[in-house]
Amino acid sequence: MTMTETAEWKDGKTRCRWANPKNDIYVHYHDEEWGVPVYDDQKLFEMLILECFQAGLSWECVLNKREAFRQAFDEFDLEKVCAYDEKKMSELRENQGIIRNRLKIRAAVNNARIFRQIQKEYGSFSAYLWHWTKDQIIYENDAISSPLSDQMSKDLQKRGMKFVGTVIIYSYLQAVGVINSHEDGCFRAQV
Repeated sequence: MTMTETAEWKDGKTRCRWANPKNDIYVHYHDEEWGVPVYDDQKLFEMLILECFQAGLSWECVLNKREAFRQAFDEFDLEKVCAYDEKKMSELRENQGIIRNRLKIRAAVNNARIFRQIQKEYGSFSAYLWHWTKDQIIYENDAISSPLSDQMSKDLQKRGMKFVGTVIIYSYLQAVGVINSHEDGCFRAQV
Protein backbone atom coordinates (compact mmCIF):
# COMPACT_ATOMS: atom_id res chain seq x y z
CA MET A 1 0.00 0.00 0.00
CA THR A 2 1.37 3.42 -0.87
CA MET A 3 0.84 6.50 1.23
CA THR A 4 -1.82 7.77 -1.16
CA GLU A 5 -3.95 4.63 -1.03
CA THR A 6 -6.58 5.12 1.65
CA ALA A 7 -9.18 2.65 0.44
CA GLU A 8 -8.08 0.05 2.99
CA TRP A 9 -8.65 2.48 5.84
CA LYS A 10 -12.26 2.69 6.96
CA ASP A 11 -11.79 6.24 8.23
CA GLY A 12 -10.05 7.44 5.04
CA LYS A 13 -6.91 8.57 6.90
CA THR A 14 -3.51 7.93 5.39
CA ARG A 15 -1.12 6.04 7.64
CA CYS A 16 2.43 4.72 7.57
CA ARG A 17 2.86 1.68 5.33
CA TRP A 18 3.67 -0.65 8.24
CA ALA A 19 0.36 -0.12 10.06
CA ASN A 20 -1.79 -3.19 9.47
CA PRO A 21 -5.36 -2.07 8.67
CA LYS A 22 -6.68 -5.50 9.73
CA ASN A 23 -5.32 -5.26 13.29
CA ASP A 24 -7.18 -2.73 15.46
CA ILE A 25 -4.54 -2.98 18.21
CA TYR A 26 -1.82 -2.07 15.74
CA VAL A 27 -3.83 0.80 14.21
CA HIS A 28 -4.56 2.23 17.66
CA TYR A 29 -0.86 1.96 18.55
CA HIS A 30 0.11 3.78 15.34
CA ASP A 31 -2.51 6.50 15.80
CA GLU A 32 -2.24 7.12 19.54
CA GLU A 33 1.20 6.05 20.79
CA TRP A 34 3.96 5.58 18.23
CA GLY A 35 6.06 8.72 17.95
CA VAL A 36 4.30 10.52 20.81
CA PRO A 37 6.90 11.91 23.26
CA VAL A 38 6.91 9.99 26.55
CA TYR A 39 8.28 11.43 29.79
CA ASP A 40 6.69 9.04 32.29
CA ASP A 41 9.23 6.55 33.65
CA GLN A 42 6.74 3.71 34.05
CA LYS A 43 5.71 3.97 30.40
CA LEU A 44 9.37 4.29 29.35
CA PHE A 45 10.14 1.14 31.32
CA GLU A 46 7.24 -0.77 29.79
CA MET A 47 8.27 0.17 26.28
CA LEU A 48 11.92 -0.71 26.90
CA ILE A 49 10.98 -4.17 28.17
CA LEU A 50 8.61 -4.77 25.25
CA GLU A 51 11.19 -3.60 22.72
CA CYS A 52 13.76 -5.99 24.18
CA PHE A 53 11.30 -8.88 23.80
CA GLN A 54 10.77 -7.83 20.19
CA ALA A 55 14.36 -8.66 19.21
CA GLY A 56 14.16 -11.07 16.27
CA LEU A 57 10.36 -10.90 16.12
CA SER A 58 7.79 -8.50 14.69
CA TRP A 59 6.55 -5.59 16.77
CA GLU A 60 3.00 -6.63 15.89
CA CYS A 61 3.63 -9.98 17.60
CA VAL A 62 4.76 -8.23 20.80
CA LEU A 63 1.95 -5.69 20.66
CA ASN A 64 -0.65 -8.45 20.37
CA LYS A 65 0.73 -9.92 23.62
CA ARG A 66 1.02 -6.59 25.43
CA GLU A 67 -1.87 -7.14 27.86
CA ALA A 68 -0.50 -10.56 28.80
CA PHE A 69 2.91 -8.95 29.34
CA ARG A 70 1.33 -6.32 31.59
CA GLN A 71 -0.27 -9.00 33.74
CA ALA A 72 2.82 -11.21 33.79
CA PHE A 73 5.14 -8.32 34.68
CA ASP A 74 2.95 -6.79 37.42
CA GLU A 75 1.81 -3.84 35.27
CA PHE A 76 5.51 -3.09 34.69
CA ASP A 77 5.97 -1.99 38.30
CA LEU A 78 9.71 -1.35 38.33
CA GLU A 79 10.30 -2.27 41.97
CA LYS A 80 8.41 -5.54 41.62
CA VAL A 81 10.30 -6.52 38.45
CA CYS A 82 13.62 -5.62 40.09
CA ALA A 83 12.75 -8.06 42.89
CA TYR A 84 12.00 -11.02 40.60
CA ASP A 85 13.89 -14.13 41.64
CA GLU A 86 14.59 -17.45 39.91
CA LYS A 87 11.17 -18.80 40.90
CA LYS A 88 9.35 -15.85 39.33
CA MET A 89 11.47 -16.04 36.17
CA SER A 90 10.65 -19.75 35.94
CA GLU A 91 6.93 -18.91 36.24
CA LEU A 92 7.29 -16.38 33.42
CA ARG A 93 8.87 -19.05 31.20
CA GLU A 94 5.69 -21.10 31.68
CA ASN A 95 3.34 -18.21 30.80
CA GLN A 96 1.90 -19.00 27.37
CA GLY A 97 0.57 -15.47 26.93
CA ILE A 98 4.02 -13.91 26.59
CA ILE A 99 7.23 -14.57 24.68
CA ARG A 100 8.86 -17.21 26.86
CA ASN A 101 12.47 -16.79 25.83
CA ARG A 102 14.63 -17.53 28.88
CA LEU A 103 17.35 -15.05 27.94
CA LYS A 104 14.86 -12.23 27.30
CA ILE A 105 13.08 -12.87 30.60
CA ARG A 106 16.38 -12.79 32.46
CA ALA A 107 17.38 -9.65 30.53
CA ALA A 108 14.10 -7.94 31.48
CA VAL A 109 14.90 -8.35 35.18
CA ASN A 110 18.53 -7.33 34.70
CA ASN A 111 17.51 -4.30 32.61
CA ALA A 112 14.96 -3.28 35.25
CA ARG A 113 17.71 -3.09 37.85
CA ILE A 114 19.91 -1.00 35.54
CA PHE A 115 16.92 1.21 34.65
CA ARG A 116 16.56 1.89 38.39
CA GLN A 117 20.29 2.72 38.67
CA ILE A 118 19.93 5.20 35.80
CA GLN A 119 16.94 6.78 37.57
CA LYS A 120 19.06 7.28 40.67
CA GLU A 121 21.91 8.76 38.66
CA TYR A 122 19.79 11.17 36.54
CA GLY A 123 16.79 11.72 38.80
CA SER A 124 14.58 9.89 36.30
CA PHE A 125 15.02 7.65 33.29
CA SER A 126 13.22 10.32 31.28
CA ALA A 127 15.99 12.81 32.08
CA TYR A 128 18.57 10.27 30.92
CA LEU A 129 16.66 9.50 27.72
CA TRP A 130 15.96 13.07 26.69
CA HIS A 131 19.43 14.37 27.52
CA TRP A 132 20.69 12.62 24.39
CA THR A 133 18.82 15.10 22.18
CA LYS A 134 18.76 18.07 24.59
CA ASP A 135 14.97 17.56 24.90
CA GLN A 136 14.46 17.88 21.13
CA ILE A 137 12.40 15.55 18.92
CA ILE A 138 14.20 14.24 15.86
CA TYR A 139 12.18 13.93 12.67
CA GLU A 140 13.48 11.24 10.32
CA ASN A 141 12.24 8.11 8.65
CA ASP A 142 13.45 5.24 6.49
CA ALA A 143 16.21 4.29 8.94
CA ILE A 144 16.71 1.38 11.32
CA SER A 145 19.57 2.90 13.29
CA SER A 146 21.41 6.20 13.64
CA PRO A 147 24.41 7.71 15.38
CA LEU A 148 22.03 8.50 18.28
CA SER A 149 20.86 4.89 18.65
CA ASP A 150 24.48 3.73 18.29
CA GLN A 151 25.60 5.98 21.17
CA MET A 152 22.70 5.15 23.46
CA SER A 153 22.98 1.44 22.73
CA LYS A 154 26.68 1.46 23.59
CA ASP A 155 26.01 3.35 26.80
CA LEU A 156 23.25 0.97 27.91
CA GLN A 157 25.38 -2.07 27.05
CA LYS A 158 28.30 -0.59 28.99
CA ARG A 159 25.96 -0.26 31.97
CA GLY A 160 25.09 -3.96 31.57
CA MET A 161 21.74 -3.98 29.73
CA LYS A 162 20.99 -6.85 27.35
CA PHE A 163 18.99 -6.92 24.10
CA VAL A 164 19.66 -3.22 23.55
CA GLY A 165 21.48 -3.22 20.23
CA THR A 166 21.28 -0.17 18.02
CA VAL A 167 18.28 -1.42 16.00
CA ILE A 168 16.27 -2.18 19.16
CA ILE A 169 17.20 1.19 20.66
CA TYR A 170 16.27 2.99 17.43
CA SER A 171 12.85 1.27 17.55
CA TYR A 172 12.55 2.26 21.20
CA LEU A 173 13.37 5.89 20.43
CA GLN A 174 10.69 5.86 17.73
CA ALA A 175 8.15 4.23 20.06
CA VAL A 176 8.63 6.81 22.81
CA GLY A 177 8.72 9.82 20.51
CA VAL A 178 12.36 10.87 20.73
CA ILE A 179 12.42 10.10 17.03
CA ASN A 180 9.26 10.82 15.03
CA SER A 181 9.37 8.55 12.00
CA HIS A 182 5.84 8.87 10.68
CA GLU A 183 6.10 8.78 6.91
CA ASP A 184 5.44 11.80 4.73
CA GLY A 185 1.72 11.88 4.00
CA CYS A 186 0.76 10.05 7.20
CA PHE A 187 -1.80 12.00 9.16
CA ARG A 188 0.51 11.69 12.22
CA ALA A 189 3.60 13.09 10.49
CA GLN A 190 5.12 16.04 12.37
CA VAL A 191 2.20 16.16 14.83
